[in-house]
Amino acid sequence: MIKAILFDLSGVLYEGSHPIEGAAKTINRLEHGGLILRFITNTSRKTKQQVLDELHNMGFQITGDQLFTAPEAAQQWCIANKLNPYCLVHKNIKPEFTDLEKPPYSAVVIGDAEDDLTYQNLDTAFDILNSGAPLIAIGNNRYYKGEDRLHLDAGPFVKALEYASDQNAIITGKPSKTFFDQVIATTGCNKHEILMIGDDVYGDIEGARKAGITACLVRTGKYQPGDELKLTPPAPLAKDVSEAVNHYLPAL
Repeated sequence: MIKAILFDLSGVLYEGSHPIEGAAKTINRLEHGGLILRFITNTSRKTKQQVLDELHNMGFQITGDQLFTAPEAAQQWCIANKLNPYCLVHKNIKPEFTDLEKPPYSAVVIGDAEDDLTYQNLDTAFDILNSGAPLIAIGNNRYYKGEDRLHLDAGPFVKALEYASDQNAIITGKPSKTFFDQVIATTGCNKHEILMIGDDVYGDIEGARKAGITACLVRTGKYQPGDELKLTPPAPLAKDVSEAVNHYLPAL
């Protein structure tokens, strides 16, 4: 029996700045039904508070303790390990790292920095990594769904730095098993009682499977026809978040 559900945000609850039809109603129904809900995102262009504000404006009544963001996890990882990172992150979340980003740099943190992912900045990051500093990635998603089309995410740039520096990045967001395990632990549920719903076959579905929980792929957001067949066994598929919830919790 499912007692807790983990939701990806962009592409599952909303696309761009618009909620997916029926998503807010479904989430509110689950809240009143006593389900434990967690919302996890690799979104690296917004602070946690910005994400919460946008969700509230779209009709989702989500609290701060239900939301887990990869940038926050990266920040906490640096604090716990006493690192001063060189930050290739989006200008919106740059202030979150201000107190940490001080030379001499002892790490590199990379996220979707948009136009700041220049050759010069990547080369500076490479120089720091080449001295033995660790590479910390807010996520390694390949692409994300914007208002108009799919766009490159941080993943390709993470791979470039991994390749050049001959090291593996520490991933603080999805699909990191550590990230999933941290969220799972807050539910107080056994793994067989937890469901993940996402639109990214690798970051959401494969990541959840490796963490030992059930996962369902939705045909919204970044989903591309045939994505479900990229995993073995194929990922369970639903039209949208409402259909996924109705399938796994038909009595609610």
